[in-house]
Amino acid sequence: MSLGDQLGGVAVFVEVARSGSFTTASNRLGLTKSAVGKSVARLEDRLGVKLFYRTTRSLSLTSDGEAFFARCAVALDEITDAEMALSAMTVSPRGRLRIDMPALYGRKIILPLLLEIAKSHPDLHLSTTFRDWVINPIEEGVDLVIRFGELKDATGLISRKLIEQRFFICASPDYLARRGAPRTIEELKTHDCVVSHRTGAPHTWAILNEAGEQIRFLPPATHEMGDGDAMLAAALAGCGILHMPAALVRPSIEAGELVPILDHIAPARGSLYAVWPTTRSLMPKIRFVVDALVNAARVGRLG
Repeated sequence: MSLGDQLGGVAVFVEVARSGSFTTASNRLGLTKSAVGKSVARLEDRLGVKLFYRTTRSLSLTSDGEAFFARCAVALDEITDAEMALSAMTVSPRGRLRIDMPALYGRKIILPLLLEIAKSHPDLHLSTTFRDWVINPIEEGVDLVIRFGELKDATGLISRKLIEQRFFICASPDYLARRGAPRTIEELKTHDCVVSHRTGAPHTWAILNEAGEQIRFLPPATHEMGDGDAMLAAALAGCGILHMPAALVRPSIEAGELVPILDHIAPARGSLYAVWPTTRSLMPKIRFVVDALVNAARVGRLG
């Protein structure tokens, strides 16, 4: 069997796994249902494993099939991306874009923009994850990462600043009525705080000291939350003081649900970056999406 036949069989398998149906896969591939079934059967014979559980009503991956699909889907997407990167005629984003974003900011601010892009460019397929801890896109197999603050280890990575925006330190009126508003860093140390819980290191806040210099402050970890949605909910419920980008708390501040405090120590700006591996720097889909985010920042859509 030639290498081309082997790759063809893998491509058919990936399409069947993605669509969950031999009939749907055959329509997408322009093959007969019988040809698709035979291709998968030949692949199973060659590998010596069963890739699918088949019944008259359902089709699902076996554990071996799931492991094989995870590797093959990424490999085929990389081949597609490589072909598009070499095409000087590519004017529209195509292929699968794996993008990781902060949970609350990603869902509220970035995702609506991505969905607009995907709607206008149906050949671009999104795979999104929302995590409030720093990941290495090379190790995670991610094409593009959106993060506040630069990554500590930028080896093999490219970054582009999207915006700078204000961070607020704030609390609910209920909390301030019960505990009072801290006026200094020392007083802040005695208050309840809602902080981001990240694996490996305590989360610190960027604030200004008495000399006006930006420092890293370790707040009391009264409530540790795994993502921004939970942090905001805890602050709104009166559970403590919150440190968060303006774009995420501005609606609550305008509604009177949160009150800014300690403006004299809250840093004026924090930077948002797009980060991607150097090996993906020529991919049209990444260039297109990053440029779209830069343009969105220019018109104030990133906060």
